[in-house]
This record gives sequence, structure tokens and C-alpha cells, in this order.
Amino acid sequence: MTPDVLLAAGLFMVASSITPGPNNTMLMASGVNFGFKRSLRHLAGVNLGFGFMVLCVGLGLHTVLQDWPALYDLLRALGGAYLLWIAYKLARSTTPIAATPTPSETASWSAPASAQPIGFWEAAVFQWVNPKAWMMAVTCMSTYLAPQAEALQVVLLAGLFLLLGSPCSVLWVGFGKVLRHWLQQPTRQRWFNRTMAAALVLSLYPMLTP
Repeated sequence: MTPDVLLAAGLFMVASSITPGPNNTMLMASGVNFGFKRSLRHLAGVNLGFGFMVLCVGLGLHTVLQDWPALYDLLRALGGAYLLWIAYKLARSTTPIAATPTPSETASWSAPASAQPIGFWEAAVFQWVNPKAWMMAVTCMSTYLAPQAEALQVVLLAGLFLLLGSPCSVLWVGFGKVLRHWLQQPTRQRWFNRTMAAALVLSLYPMLTP
């Protein structure tokens, strides 16, 4: 794999990872509602789960979807249903945002225990029904990987996706964390959550239409 191909693949990975989509929308909402630390499991689940998915696609899983297109339609339907459920929960969320803690309070401060962010496994499994994730993985492997590429090259591309995609996800959580102070007012938070829920619903249109 030449340096030019790696550079082109890297640019694609950054561009596709940093643009809005279901993962980034949910990560930003988690940053707002739960803060950076409590969103780490969600963040790790997205990136490690997607990295594993890219690896599987590169090792031949994409051929299964080509042979069984109905399976991809099923995955899209499951992903759409999951996103609608998350959007519903987000729109109804009333998790109070505590004021920014003082240094002496930082160690003990956390969001209310009754509200829980998305966990590692939930985020990792979601990648398998996320239409945008499939589009990114299949496009990357079919465009930048030679037909008879060795397994080591597949691992290289999957690792590069993990290396470049993770900071993009961190930016979205961090952006949500920055918004926490402004969204301490319950009314603002409610409208933010409803806006993010609407964004999740709207993200279904380009991914679920042929």
C-alpha cells in the first residue's frame, strides 16, 4: 500500500468521522447531559466497535452483504428503529445538569445516578446496525484496499480508522461538555435534547433511502 493511498484513505477517514451522523450526535448529547468522564464508555464503544467492524468488512464480510442484499435492508431497518428509540428517549430526557463544580467538589460530582449514559457494549453493537458506519466501512475497504490485499493491509486500514476517528469523536463529546454551562437552564436543555432528537430522526433519511 503506497503512501499516496494511505494519505487518501486518511483524508476520507477524517472527513467521514468528523461530519455529523448518529454516533456524533449521540456523543455530543452525552457530553451535554453526562459530561466527558461519564461518556468515556460510550466513546470507547463507538470507536472500538467500529474499528472491529471495519476489520471484519475488510476480511470479507462485505461480500456477504453483496450476496445477501436483504440482510443489509434488515440491518438498516434495525438501525432505524434503534435510532428512533434513542431519539424518543432523548426528546423526553430531563436529566438535570449540575453547575460546574469547584476543584474541591470535582472528585465527588456526577450526574444523577437515575440517568445513565449509553454503555460500551450498547455503543459497540450499535455500529452493526448503523447505516452510516456500514457505508464508511464498505467505501473505505472497496476504494483503498486492493482486491487481493493481505490481511496485514486490512489491519492497517482498520487501525488507521481507529487512530484518526477517535479524536474526531472526542471533539464531539468535548463540544457537548463545553455546552453544559450554557445548558444548565432546564428550558435550554430540553430544547437542546429535542433538537438532537430531531437531528437523529433526520439523519435516517439519506441512510434509509435507496
